[in-house]
Amino acid sequence: MICVSIGRSRHKMMIAEHKAMAERGVQLAELRLDFLSRTPDTGPLLNDRPTPVVVTCRRAVDRGLWRGSEEQRLTTLRAAILAGVEYVDLEGDIAGQIRRYGKTKRIVSHHDFEETPPNLEQIHASLCTLDPDIVKIATMAKSHEDNIRMLQLVANSKVPTIGFCMGELGIVSRVLTGKYGAPFTYAAVSNDRTLAPGQLTFDEMRDIYNYDAINAETGVFGVVGDPIGHSLSPRLHNAAFRRANLNNVYLPFRVAPTTLLSTFKTFEWLNVRGYSVTIPHKEELLEATKNQDGPLTEIGAANTLYRDAANEWRLANTDYDAALESLKEGLKGDSPDPEAADLAGKRVLILGAGGVSKAIAMGLMKAGAALTITNRHKVRGSTLAAKLGCQYVTWENRGVQFADILINCTAVGMQPNVDDTPFVENWLREGMLVFDTVYTPERTLLIKQARDRGCRTVTGVEMFIRQAAHQFKLFTGLEPSLEEFRETLRAAISVAK
Repeated sequence: MICVSIGRSRHKMMIAEHKAMAERGVQLAELRLDFLSRTPDTGPLLNDRPTPVVVTCRRAVDRGLWRGSEEQRLTTLRAAILAGVEYVDLEGDIAGQIRRYGKTKRIVSHHDFEETPPNLEQIHASLCTLDPDIVKIATMAKSHEDNIRMLQLVANSKVPTIGFCMGELGIVSRVLTGKYGAPFTYAAVSNDRTLAPGQLTFDEMRDIYNYDAINAETGVFGVVGDPIGHSLSPRLHNAAFRRANLNNVYLPFRVAPTTLLSTFKTFEWLNVRGYSVTIPHKEELLEATKNQDGPLTEIGAANTLYRDAANEWRLANTDYDAALESLKEGLKGDSPDPEAADLAGKRVLILGAGGVSKAIAMGLMKAGAALTITNRHKVRGSTLAAKLGCQYVTWENRGVQFADILINCTAVGMQPNVDDTPFVENWLREGMLVFDTVYTPERTLLIKQARDRGCRTVTGVEMFIRQAAHQFKLFTGLEPSLEEFRETLRAAISVAK
C-alpha cells in the first residue's frame, strides 16, 4: 500500500486535498499536522475521512514544522488517538509517554537526515521495545550499501517495519521496501509537494513502479548511470512488464564513476536479473564478465548485463543493432527499393566518441560506410578513429566535411539545454540524413533545423525504443511491440516536459 503524505497550512486545504487524493485512488493518507499554521483541530480532519489516516506531528529537530510547545504536540497526538485515528506516528523518545488506547495502531519512528548510522540495527531493536505495531526508520542514503542494510533490516524484522533511505540514492529502498515485508511506503502528492528528500509521487509509485503489485517474488531490474534521474527507461520497461503480466520492477540506480563493479557486488543480495547501463559506465561494463554477445571488445563498450538461460551473466550492446536499424529505416523512408537502406559507401560524420559513438561507428564500418569521427577532445576522437581505421577531423573543422549522413552522439541539445546544437544550421545540406541520438526532447534544435533545411531525419526516440526493446527481449525472452514502446516513450517525454 502507498501512504500519501499531505502537508497543508490550513485545515480546509488539508481536508480538500485528502478527499481529492482519495478520488485518485489513494487508500492511506498521512496528515502532517505540523504543517498547519494554527493549532490542529483533529475533529474536522478526521470526521468523515475518506481513507484511513496516519497522524504525524514532527518537531523541528525531526525536520518538522511544529511551532507550539512539546506538551501541546503530545496533547494533539493523544486527541487523534481518542478520535480513533487508524495510526499515530510517535518518535522513539516520546513513545513511552503516550499510552496505547482503542484500536489506534502505533508507528514508532526514527529519522536521520544526515546518514544511515552504523548502529542502525541497535536503533531498530530499541524501537521494537516501545510497544509498536509498526516500526518506521528513514535515514539518508550515502551509498547503496545503506539501501541494502535497510532492506535487510526490513526483511529480518519480527516486528512489521517500514524502512527506507532518503535522497536520490534511496529511491531503490523506497520502492523495494514492500518486497521485503513493509506494510506500506510513503509518497508525495506531487513533485512540487515532496515532504522528504527523494520522495516519489503517488503517481510515480503507482503508475511507473506498480508498487502495490510488488511482492517477495518480484524480479528486480534497473538502469545504471550517473546522472540517472532524467532517465525514462523505468517508464518504458515497467510499462512493458505490466503489459506482459510479468512480476518485475525496473529501477534507476545512480552509480558514481569507477564504482560500477563494486555496486554490482553490493546488489547481489537483491538478486537483480538485468541491468541497462548508460553514461559513464559503458566502457567499464566490459569488465563485468567474459560472457559476451557480439564484437563488444572491438566496439569497446556494452550497455546491457543480463542473465541467460543458465543463470549466467552475459554482456550485450543493443545500441549497435538499434542504431543500424534506425539508420536503415531513415534511409529507406517510403522507398520500395530494399537497396535504398544500404549503408555501403555512404559518407558518415559522427559527432562524439563515447560509448554510443563506438557502437554505431563499429556497425557502420562493418556495413561498408565511409566514416569520419569528430570530437571536442582531440585525443579521444583521434584514438577511436585510429582504432576503427577511419578518418578523423577536428571539432573546429567538422562543418567542412561532406556527409550523406550526420549522426549526433553527444549530449548537446538534451534537456535542459534545448537551445543548443552541435552542428551549425548552415552546415546542413538538403537531402542528407540527420540522426540525433538525443531523445529528450525528441525534436531537438538539430532535428528542427535539419527539417527546415530539407534533410531527412531520425530522432533519438527511434534508436532508444529499439535498444530498449532488444534489452527487454534479453531480459524476458519475449518479443515486445515497437509501437507500444514508441507510444510509452512519447507519453513519458510529454509528461517530463
